[in-house]
Amino acid sequence: MPTPASPTSGPPSTAPLSLCARHPRVPAERLVAAMVPPPRFDSVRFATYVPDPGRPSQREAVEVLSAFAAGLGTGGGTGAGSGSGSGLRRWLRRDGGGARRAAGTGGGPRGVYLDGGYGVGKTHLLASLWHAAPAPAERKAFGTFVELTHLVGALGFQQAVTTLSGHALLCIDEFELDDPGDTVLVSSLLGRLVEAGVALAATSNTLPGRLGEGRFASADFLREIQGLSAHFRSLRIDGEDYRHRGLPEAPAPADTARVVRAAHAVPGAALDDFPALLAHLATVHPSRYGALVDGLSAVCLTDVRPVPDQATALRLVVLADRLYDREVPVLASGVPFDALFGEEMLTGGYRKKYFRAVSRLTALARDGERLGAD
Repeated sequence: MPTPASPTSGPPSTAPLSLCARHPRVPAERLVAAMVPPPRFDSVRFATYVPDPGRPSQREAVEVLSAFAAGLGTGGGTGAGSGSGSGLRRWLRRDGGGARRAAGTGGGPRGVYLDGGYGVGKTHLLASLWHAAPAPAERKAFGTFVELTHLVGALGFQQAVTTLSGHALLCIDEFELDDPGDTVLVSSLLGRLVEAGVALAATSNTLPGRLGEGRFASADFLREIQGLSAHFRSLRIDGEDYRHRGLPEAPAPADTARVVRAAHAVPGAALDDFPALLAHLATVHPSRYGALVDGLSAVCLTDVRPVPDQATALRLVVLADRLYDREVPVLASGVPFDALFGEEMLTGGYRKKYFRAVSRLTALARDGERLGAD
C-alpha cells in the first residue's frame, strides 16, 4: 500500500492519522442512537433558513413544515403508545388546508416529501423539522436512506419495525432506491411504521412516483414504488445550489508536498493515498463510514484520480456524505473533484448521487484551502 512521503520542512509536525488504518466496529444499538441530525445541522432551525425572495416555494416549505411539526402534538406526537397519531389527526382536522394537503388525512399520506435540486436547503429543513417536533430525542429518528437500510440490515426487519414503531417521527434524507431489494424492504418498513402511527418526512431529488427510475426495471416493482409514493405528499422546493451562490470556483488541487505538509501540521488530520483509500473502503461496511471519520479534523489525500468503477464510486459517495455531515475539510492533490466520475457515470442511473458528491466535496475543498497555507 503506497505511503505518502514525509514533509522535509515547515512547522512542527505530528504524525498524521490514516483512514486506511481504521477498522471501526459499530454495535447495532449505536446505529439507533446515532439516528439524529449530523453535526453540521445541530443548530439549524426554521428561523435560520433564509428563503430566496425569488423562490416562493422555499417560504412555503418553511410554513408547511412548521405546521407539520406543530401537528405532532405536545403529547408525544405519533407512534406506538401515543394514541396512534391522535395529535397529528387533531391538527389535520383543525387545519383543513395547507397542513392537510401536506400530511394527508385518514388513510392518505402521513408524511411530507421535499423534492428539489442540490443545495436548496432540503436537509436544513428536514433537520429543522426534527428539532421542532415536540417529542424527546429518543422518539425521533433522522438518517439517510442508506443509513436506514443499513439499520434494518443490522437489526433485522422485525426488530427494526419494533424499534422504530415507538417513534413519533422518522426523517429520511437523500431518499433514493438503488435496487429492487431496497424497494421492497423500504416499502414494507414504511407501511408497517405508518400503521403504527409514525409520521414520516423525507428529502430527495426524485419525486416519489419516480424512485428507482433509470437504476433497475422499475416497472417490475411498480406496486412497491406506488406504495412508497402513497405515504407522502410532495412539496417542491425550487432554487439554485446555495453552495455555488456567490462563491468562487472549486479550488485547484494542491501539490503533493503541500498536502503532506498540512497533514503533519494539523493535529487530528488524516493522510492517505487516494487509490489505497478506495481499496480500504471496500473492506468497511458503509454503515461504519461515520465511525471511520469520527474525530478527524481534516482529510488530506494524495494522488486523487477518477474512480475506476461504479461500486467504488458509490462507496465514495457515502464517504463524501459522512465527511460533509461532520464538516471535515479536505485538501487533495491529483485531479479536481469534478473529474472523479466519468461521463458514463454522470449520465447514468446514479448521476444524482455523483453530482451531490461532487458538490459536497467541492464545498469541503474550499474549507480545506486554509490547510497547509504558508
